[in-house]
Amino acid sequence: MPFEPPSYNARESAERPFASIQDFNAMTRLVIVGGGHAASQLAASLAEKRFPGQVALISDEVHLPYHRPPLSKTLIKDPEAVLPELRGAAFYEQAGIELRLGTRVQGIDRARKVLRLVAPDGPRELAYDHLVLATGAKARELPQAPVGTPGVHYLRTYDQAQALRDALAQARRIVVLGGGFIGLEIAATARQLGKEVTVFEAMPRLLARSVSPAVSDFLLATHRGAGVGIRLGTMVDGLQMAQGRATGVLAGGLSVPADVIIAGIGATPNVDLARDAGLACDDGIVVDATLATTDPDISAIGDCVAFPHPDWPQRLRLESVQNANDQAKALAARLCGEPQPYAAVPWFWSDQGEARLQITGLWRPGCESVLRPASRGNGFSVLHYEGTRLRAIESVNSPVDHMAARRLMQSGQSPDKAVVGDPARPIQAA
Repeated sequence: MPFEPPSYNARESAERPFASIQDFNAMTRLVIVGGGHAASQLAASLAEKRFPGQVALISDEVHLPYHRPPLSKTLIKDPEAVLPELRGAAFYEQAGIELRLGTRVQGIDRARKVLRLVAPDGPRELAYDHLVLATGAKARELPQAPVGTPGVHYLRTYDQAQALRDALAQARRIVVLGGGFIGLEIAATARQLGKEVTVFEAMPRLLARSVSPAVSDFLLATHRGAGVGIRLGTMVDGLQMAQGRATGVLAGGLSVPADVIIAGIGATPNVDLARDAGLACDDGIVVDATLATTDPDISAIGDCVAFPHPDWPQRLRLESVQNANDQAKALAARLCGEPQPYAAVPWFWSDQGEARLQITGLWRPGCESVLRPASRGNGFSVLHYEGTRLRAIESVNSPVDHMAARRLMQSGQSPDKAVVGDPARPIQAA
């Protein structure tokens, strides 16, 4: 979850939106660009609110919008797994939403309010009254191994998950580059398949930018206990190649052979369309508190946007299902005449083998942290405070405590940090 430098003040931005709210009831055509959670949820929320205009959804994938979290788990290990559609084709048809799949938006003509499309049947133009960019993010590529390099896999799409599943079925030695969420989820799944797995992480601990040291340490022990080899603080110097195919990695002066190499080194927001159209971009498409861009006729939501949040001093860009869905619902409300600032409490989850990680809020160094063992099993929660206010909670295999703390945070309350360390006492408002 990258941030911009602290010169940006989220509260000032929330009070000073880029554009006044339009009368969207007069709109005749709204176009959504994107095929992920944010795009699908926006279409559903507009249908639920009986949006009066026409709605079109354009995606460069040929598939209906689908659930992304299973890509790194079920879909790469189960040969019978099928596309986990978020909503079936009948939903879009009954809601009157026009789908244009397998269609790429080549450019935005803001003056004419027209999109230039590359469709299966040739180039086209599509006019819009309001445009929503839900373009998501793309995998950060290795300089020496762009997407498509034989032996190297990236995981952002259903097609990539299918390709990785087929490769894993024939492989014995797996190397994962990156100890973030995607890398660790794939490593755990591959280990469950009985593969020999090695993870290389350049930082001194796992998930160093996302979780507290206590959670990093627990996950390190869990993965190593499952037989995953993890090398921290290790940069990969290059790839071994043979006949155009990657066959291993070079790291720390050693050669590590691999049948499959998975690059999980992060993601970058898809901002090319917005940037080329002259919209403000800074590690994401810049939006105000109502998710409006610097063009009053264009909004943006999901993984691709950098947005202000009242509880954080810098603009945020979050890659999560919750953020995508909640931003879509907030934007749908504005488009239907019910404007409201986006201020949802962020939450995330990650299933890594036997470890179920749940996070609500945003941890940062400097918080006062309280460890709370789970009432049963080897799970625990870490509650992070600024003064008396609970700012974040991280839980591993402790869903009951996590949900109790999440409900309090979402209602603006905090449990007493003097008592939350006792698992015999329920988490409740101070």
